[in-house]
Amino acid sequence: MSLFSMRDLLSPAVRDMQPSGIRRFFGMVDGKSDVISLGVGEPDFVTPKHVRDACIRSLDQGRTSYTPNAGLLELREAIAEYLSSSFKVQYEPSDEVLVTVGSSEAIDLALRALLTAEDEILIPVPCYISYAPITALGCGKPVSVETKAEDQFKMTPEALKQKITPRTKALIVSYPNNPTGAVMTYEDWLPIAKIVEEHNLVVISDEIYAELTYEGKHVSFASLPGMKDRTLLIGGLSKAFAMTGWRVGYACGHPELISAMLKIHQYTIMCAPTMGQIAAIESLKNGMEEKDFMVESYNRRRKLMVQGLRHIGFPCHEPFGSFYVFPSIAHTGLSSEQFAQRLLEEAKVVAVPGDVFGAGGEGFLRCSYATSLSQLETALERMDKFHQSLPDPVTAAGMQEKR
Repeated sequence: MSLFSMRDLLSPAVRDMQPSGIRRFFGMVDGKSDVISLGVGEPDFVTPKHVRDACIRSLDQGRTSYTPNAGLLELREAIAEYLSSSFKVQYEPSDEVLVTVGSSEAIDLALRALLTAEDEILIPVPCYISYAPITALGCGKPVSVETKAEDQFKMTPEALKQKITPRTKALIVSYPNNPTGAVMTYEDWLPIAKIVEEHNLVVISDEIYAELTYEGKHVSFASLPGMKDRTLLIGGLSKAFAMTGWRVGYACGHPELISAMLKIHQYTIMCAPTMGQIAAIESLKNGMEEKDFMVESYNRRRKLMVQGLRHIGFPCHEPFGSFYVFPSIAHTGLSSEQFAQRLLEEAKVVAVPGDVFGAGGEGFLRCSYATSLSQLETALERMDKFHQSLPDPVTAAGMQEKR
């Protein structure tokens, strides 16, 4: 009689997938006191009271049933109006807008709707950690397009063209970027759009950090000439509107792609949470003042972190978006993982090793400034003291050689 092995019965794509590097690292924090976290990609603000009150009123009114699969029409209309007024892209609420359970579900739906076996998906890296695993789960092949600090971590047309093959179907872009804070301007996007058109690619544009743009205005890829029909714009209310736990995202794009995504959504999710959708309507209609206040607060923290890290001695390009800085720690001689672990153990500051975000992330550290100014100041003091305690890598190497 053969021994039962559940592992042998698991899908190879799931069995061989590495757990989230971010979550694995945060497991080290359990049981440690007086720790300052620069690791969580989540606003430290509470959802504004009038938004919470709108949800409470809906509960009192008994609005606890399913919504239409695509989401409440009033919310889809509010999303379309918001994107038109803020980013100059127009969508028809009835068939070009889909409400999802956060922007993460929208990315998953898009890839499952597009992928056939061995299709290649181009992903600029460093990037949000979910893109490659979700692509692999859809039987696609993630292909990294490396971005570099000397280019401010912007994707260049030269790097993109090098990775295109006959199997390339789509390009995932995410600007403002997590983890680097990089932003693409209109001029940066134009040659990318030309390549996309020449090679007949679909673009999945994750614009969850669109509002967190600190120099100029965010440029949506769909707003570029000829790009709307071949672009799926993905967004949500988690970051700029402080609504992470409400799980409300959206996807906007060509009716045929939205229809395909809706079919998967119907069978797997049904609809986004009713209470979250109602809160999202209130936020989009009446929450812009609070949103602007939070964005300005992040901007002040951004300036503090960049100045503080550079003063300590960490080379750091200026992030013009999101709420992350991505300083280089390569000069210390430690790997990103070693540096982050020692920073936690010796200085009680949590940051995320850059290598978990893909190729090009080694030698960097992701620090979130979505926490109070006082906490950031204390974290910088601890990081400075820790940095000073490290031996000079050249001297240390020489001592090791003599031994």
